[in-house]
Amino acid sequence: MKALIVEHNHVSPAGPIAEAFKTRGFEVEHVLVVPGERRDSPNVDFTFPDPSEFDVLIPMGAPWGAWDDEKIGKWLQPELEWLRQADRVGTPVFGICFGGQLLARAHGGSVEHSPETETETEIGWTTVETDEPELVSEGPWFQFHYDRWVLPPQAREIARTAKSSQAFVLRKNLALQFHPELNGEALEAWIADDAGRLIIEDNQDPHVMLEQTRRESPQASLRADALVGAFLDRVAFGKNAGAGLQR
Repeated sequence: MKALIVEHNHVSPAGPIAEAFKTRGFEVEHVLVVPGERRDSPNVDFTFPDPSEFDVLIPMGAPWGAWDDEKIGKWLQPELEWLRQADRVGTPVFGICFGGQLLARAHGGSVEHSPETETETEIGWTTVETDEPELVSEGPWFQFHYDRWVLPPQAREIARTAKSSQAFVLRKNLALQFHPELNGEALEAWIADDAGRLIIEDNQDPHVMLEQTRRESPQASLRADALVGAFLDRVAFGKNAGAGLQR
């Protein structure tokens, strides 16, 4: 069994998500789309591999908007088509934040920048309202986004907050708005990259958030492991896989 983790930028480690797949017998491969020196100019050449060569695809987060074709450039539309191709050949997709938003766009939904108000920003540890706690628990899960999706036709939303949809299932695809992979090490890298400035602009203290994340990481890793197991059992390969979840 092979899983492909698509790291869109140089600070997108999969952390406990990668470990959860490995402990379930997956050989985990990683590809990097945009190298660190191109962070501010992500319009690079990239060729996505044949999705049928993998048993699961895991597109990760990114610092750019999944709606921003002009900024991202050459590889955004090819990735959307790649996700549609994966759906056609039956390769399950576990999309995280930007990756989840791409799933929305790929399958007939849309992604929009949230209104420019402080109340619409979601940064930090957040409890979600969930219809399927056996799949997506209430968390808390780490959030870091300014954008939100509009659900694709036939998708079933299974989790949300007051500000945005948080998870949906569509056939063998699971889209997540939050970051189940986030731990202290990853947040420290984000803060060093640019997240520290954004956290301060959100009227929060990055040092306080980092300490909270370090304390939360052990339990968050357990939640991430359970999430991957439930995805594999209930969405990707279970008896109802490809048909959405059953109430």
